[in-house]
Amino acid sequence: MVGKPAAGERLPMKTKLAFGLGGAAEMVALYSVSSFAILFYNQVLGVPAHLAGLAISASLVLDAVSDPIVGSISDRTRSRWGRRHPYLFAACIPVGLSVWAIFAPPAGLGQTGLLIWLAAAVILMRQAMTFFYVPHLALGGELSPHYTERSKVMAYYSFFNWAGGSLTVIVALRVFFPTTPEFPRGLLNPEPWGAYALTIGLVTGGVLLISAWFTKDRIPHLPKAQPGQPAFSVGGFLSDIRKALANINYVWLLVAYFFVALMIGLREGLRLYVATYYWDLSSEELSWFVLGSFVGYLTAFLFAPLLHGRIDKKRTIIIAALIYALVPPIPIILGMMGVLHPGQAGLVPLLIAFAAVQYGAISVLQISVMSALADVADENELRFGLRQEGILYSTRTMAGKIDMAVGTAVAGWVITLINFPIGAKTIADVPSDVLFNLALWDSVMAAVPGVIAAFFYSLYRIDRRTYEATKAALEERRARQRAEAEGQGSGVIPGAAPAPAE
Repeated sequence: MVGKPAAGERLPMKTKLAFGLGGAAEMVALYSVSSFAILFYNQVLGVPAHLAGLAISASLVLDAVSDPIVGSISDRTRSRWGRRHPYLFAACIPVGLSVWAIFAPPAGLGQTGLLIWLAAAVILMRQAMTFFYVPHLALGGELSPHYTERSKVMAYYSFFNWAGGSLTVIVALRVFFPTTPEFPRGLLNPEPWGAYALTIGLVTGGVLLISAWFTKDRIPHLPKAQPGQPAFSVGGFLSDIRKALANINYVWLLVAYFFVALMIGLREGLRLYVATYYWDLSSEELSWFVLGSFVGYLTAFLFAPLLHGRIDKKRTIIIAALIYALVPPIPIILGMMGVLHPGQAGLVPLLIAFAAVQYGAISVLQISVMSALADVADENELRFGLRQEGILYSTRTMAGKIDMAVGTAVAGWVITLINFPIGAKTIADVPSDVLFNLALWDSVMAAVPGVIAAFFYSLYRIDRRTYEATKAALEERRARQRAEAEGQGSGVIPGAAPAPAE
């Protein structure tokens, strides 16, 4: 068991809440794009799904390249606002404006114009979000040095991520896109999208600002750039990447996350198609899935830090990855076998229950890996003398974004490959063989990357024992450095014999 955090390691509730709010705002923007953008541009505006998916994927790849650059810049920043907060404040307004633009294209654009608008708006949104997202994650990794207190910080982040995504779904389906006689699938109604775009733009920008403002009091307690550490340069950036990848534990986390992100990208790209056309769920029925996600994320919020204290982070990560890969496909496989079918009594509660397990597993996985990255940062500080939260978190998000881009592109290509009809309004408009292939991709095919990820997570080697040894070595070195600094300031070299009396 890991001991309780000391007074200096325990964070006030206000800080955890404010940090978590940043995750909520991030999810409002990113979830809207990942879940709604392809459907909006494909089924509402008539753009082919594979082209819309390709436009979004291209933005992810371009955005991913900037992640480690921003991480390195942030790690090396010196200012009265610390290493992270200058970028947190600067990103708020650009993110809000660009997320509004994604869902508010100018009237009269043709297919090519819509694709250009989508690609440009998503690129701008993701570039602006990078300047919040990367420093924000790095901030979470350095708010506390304690093994499980770090997990609690990331638990708040994960839970508020859920809250942002869930509120986005509730507001979208209940307020903006309810079922109407003309549009039994409310998301296909073109009229509310403008108001929806304005709302998520204002909410995203405002909540990001609140998160940055109410965590700024922690700036004096956060690690600072090392004395003599040069400002950002291409050579310094490449050196940062080399040092990060020199840690084999970090490499295994990175490789595993590549496969997790591929699975997430594919599933998220197909999720609304499966719910709307395979299970024939209405907007109101879809909105009830927030209950399943609430149970899953609340369970993870409460128990992930406890699991880290009892069975350690590594085992928690492996179990969560396997559950997330193998449990969600079960209802779809049962549907393919004819055991479950649309409209069946009890179907919606059953799907909600499986959703609870799915969301609980991915939340535990996210909390655990994000917390583990802070432990990797300790190892790198011991080895290289530098805190690299920015580069460590950003390189991971870079790999994830590139891979989610692949997953999103695959989802778009799957829709085209299986000949899914454009403009389909009900399940009756989709041939049965198309529905079967849709289910196959969302179940069996999407689970494969998750199993591969669990294998690579098993190669990760940091545990409580190695963490405590690293922490003790760091504290010893810091104490020695403080003593040397005090000795230099007084003109006395620590350990030197006193000067002989004259």
